[in-house]
Amino acid sequence: MSHSDRIEAPNYSLEADLDDLDHDAWSLAHPVLLTRYWSGKSAPASRHARANVLWTDSALLARFVCDQHEPLVINSSPQTDKKTIGLWNRDVCELFLLPDLTKPNFYFEFEAAPTGEWLDLALRITADGRETDWEYSSGMTTASLVRNNEIVTGVRIPWSNRLPKPGVGDEWLANLCRCVGAGEDRGYLAWRPTFTPLPNFHVPERYGRLLFR
Repeated sequence: MSHSDRIEAPNYSLEADLDDLDHDAWSLAHPVLLTRYWSGKSAPASRHARANVLWTDSALLARFVCDQHEPLVINSSPQTDKKTIGLWNRDVCELFLLPDLTKPNFYFEFEAAPTGEWLDLALRITADGRETDWEYSSGMTTASLVRNNEIVTGVRIPWSNRLPKPGVGDEWLANLCRCVGAGEDRGYLAWRPTFTPLPNFHVPERYGRLLFR
């Protein structure tokens, strides 16, 4: 089990794209547990999730395994050829990355839904609020399975100029989150709760450490 404030992401030397969400390589990474809401309150076990993070010479890889015991909240007409704005209003897994610790106000958000829909954003916290680069294009890809009261979702994010390949021993900031359900019952789970008055994952100072090893 991972440290409560740190994810340890092992390097995987083979360049498989890991669309196989049951690939043995995922077992190399200790599971990161999502058992609490953004507020710090414990979430019911029926909504828990766990995640694994790996990296290769070409990309960062994350897999979420989510318990699912309620109706899916998904788009009836999903689009997967371009990013889906507003994906955060449905069932979705989210990964937040802050790669440069000297620039704590700059970070990235990646979302993946059970339908294969996805979203990537570059963000900056300013004195006046939050600025979003809606045109950011990471080249991310996703894969997803819905089975036996669980959803398994994979995300692959290639290294780039804006998200450069790390070295062994480097540390970033990160958070792993899940949105599930609808209406008053909607749940916002976070590996690292943000403790805001209302659900909000955009609090980089609350993120944990992501260690590349």
